[in-house]
Amino acid sequence: MSHTQRIRVGIGGWTFEPWRDNFYPAGLPHSKELHHASRQLTSIEVNGTYYSSFGPSTFAKWRDETPDGFVFSLKANRFATNRRVLAAAGESILRFTDSGIAELGDKLGPIVWQFMPTKQFEPQDFEAFLALLPKEVEGRPLRHALDVRHESFATPAFLALARRYGCVPVHTDSPKFPAIADASADFAYLRLMRSEPHIPTGYPPEAIEAWAQGARAWAGGSRPREVFIYFINGAKERAPAAAMALLRRLA
Repeated sequence: MSHTQRIRVGIGGWTFEPWRDNFYPAGLPHSKELHHASRQLTSIEVNGTYYSSFGPSTFAKWRDETPDGFVFSLKANRFATNRRVLAAAGESILRFTDSGIAELGDKLGPIVWQFMPTKQFEPQDFEAFLALLPKEVEGRPLRHALDVRHESFATPAFLALARRYGCVPVHTDSPKFPAIADASADFAYLRLMRSEPHIPTGYPPEAIEAWAQGARAWAGGSRPREVFIYFINGAKERAPAAAMALLRRLA
């Protein structure tokens, strides 16, 4: 696998009104939007799985509509993470991981566990949650990314705990959330949220180049690792253009 093949770049979801007649060709049927998006980008983070439940047939359909090498990251259902006592999340976690996600096969990327911005780091309870995360589903290894959003997680204790359970902190450039990164993690997961509406590519060229350099450094060197980069928020209408600009820089 080359450096660039280890780097996946995409957007959050594929259904967004402002992308029609913009990212999507005019008149493209909505049913063809995933087909189109997956041939312009190399990954998509699915947000719908955070709010709703899907079955095996849906995951199989997504798998079949996308090209070889494409990867989906799935945001785990909110019932697992939006709770006062995380140690009690076992049933919700398994309901999600056993819902048919294995149907994605090689296209199954990391699972993202997103926590409320008000959720503080309570080491004992958080460790109990991490201990509940399955390492595989139907023989397929699972990778877990932790999207924590409270300043209390910006501590070496959280990084050490995540590392102990093989989990990776999500890194974001959002002004609202702490920017947490682990240089020794098994993969990198970035959610970029500063797209600006007046810039055609969301981010200026020098910022796109900086992210490209960082991704190359992570995916190369003596310990090559995978990188997942999603343009998620800010001026969301610019997200596809930002992702494609980064892919061009990486090429």
